[in-house]
Amino acid sequence: MRIVKWVVIALAVSVLSLLAARQVFAVQIGEAVFRRAVADNVGKDPSAALPDGLHLYLCGSGSPLPDPARAGPCIGVLAGDRAFIFDVGGGSIRRLTRMGFPTGRTEKLYLSHLHSDHFDGLGELMVGAWVGGSRSTPLPVAGPIGVAEITDGFNAAYRIDSTYRTAHHGPAVANPAGYGLAPEVIDLPSGPGARAMLLEEGDLQITAFLVNHSPVEPAYGFRIDYKGRSAVISGDTVYSDNLVSVAEGADILFHEALNAEMVAAMSKAAGEAGAAPLSKVFADILDYHASPMDAARAAEAAGVERLVIYHIVPPLPSKLLYPVFLKGTGAAYSGKIDIGEDGTLYSLPAAGGLNKKTVTR
Repeated sequence: MRIVKWVVIALAVSVLSLLAARQVFAVQIGEAVFRRAVADNVGKDPSAALPDGLHLYLCGSGSPLPDPARAGPCIGVLAGDRAFIFDVGGGSIRRLTRMGFPTGRTEKLYLSHLHSDHFDGLGELMVGAWVGGSRSTPLPVAGPIGVAEITDGFNAAYRIDSTYRTAHHGPAVANPAGYGLAPEVIDLPSGPGARAMLLEEGDLQITAFLVNHSPVEPAYGFRIDYKGRSAVISGDTVYSDNLVSVAEGADILFHEALNAEMVAAMSKAAGEAGAAPLSKVFADILDYHASPMDAARAAEAAGVERLVIYHIVPPLPSKLLYPVFLKGTGAAYSGKIDIGEDGTLYSLPAAGGLNKKTVTR
C-alpha cells in the first residue's frame, strides 16, 4: 500500500508540474504552434498533391435554414488542374478556401438556378477569385436567363470596395480590369430531355440538363466528365427522369433532398406556436424538392456508384438524426449513401477508385 501511495503522489506531482510548465510556457507553446501552422498552410496549394482525376469539394451541403455545420449549396470541382464551382451559397467560399481549393484559379461559376441561397456567397467568391488569382478579366458566371441581373447587382454593390483594394494592394494584385463578374446565359430548350454540352475541351466535358423546381424556371443540373470519371449535381429538383437519363453510369451523384415528414412536423409546430408565416413557408417547400427516397430511387435507376445527399432540409444538428432522415432509402438503392458534410473531398482518380476524406484545414 505504501508503494501505491508514493506512486500516486509521484503521478500527481508530475501532472501538476506539467500543468505549471504549460502555464509558464503558454506563450512559447502557442507561438510554436502558430509558426508551424503558418509554415504548413499559408501560400500552399494542397490540390497540387492530388492525383490526376476528378475531385469534388463539398463546400456547402446546407439549405436556407440556419445550420452551424453546413454552408449554403456549393460544390468545387477540379478536373485535372482546371477549377470550377457549382453554386455558391452563403458561407461556402470560406469553407471551400479552408479545404485548400484553389479559388484564385476558378475558371467559371455555374449557377443551377436563381434562388438566392445558391448565389448569396457570390460577393466573397468575386473578391477572392479576383485578388487571390490576380485576375485580368472578370470571373464568368453561367446560369439561367436573369443571371446578368444578379452579376450586375454584385458588380455595383462591390464597386466601391474594389477601388479600396486596388489603392491598397496595387494593380498587380487587384487589377481593375479583372474586377467583377461576366454573365453567360445557359439557355436550354424547354421540354422533357433538355440538355446541352456547355464545355468540351480535350478530356473534359460539362453538360447542363433541365430539372423541375417549379415555379423556379428554368432550373438546371450538371454532369462533369473527365478522363472516364463522372459526377452529377442535381441542383434543386423533384424526382427527375431527365436527371436519371443524364446521370446513367456516373461514379457519383450529389442529389438534394428534403424529408417531408420532418418538415411537416416543423410546419405544424410553427403554426401551433403562432408563427403562421413560418408555418406556411415550411408547408410550401414540400412540393418542389426531392425526398431522400426520391434521391435513392434516382441513384438506383441511373446505376451510379455513390449517392451523396446535399442541400439537406431540415438541418441535422446530430448524426442521431441521419437514420431518421434516410429512413427507407436502403431498400431503394443498392449502393452507398452519404449524408453530405461540409469539408468532405470526394476524389475520382483517373486511374480508378473513389476516395473520401475530410480536408478542412
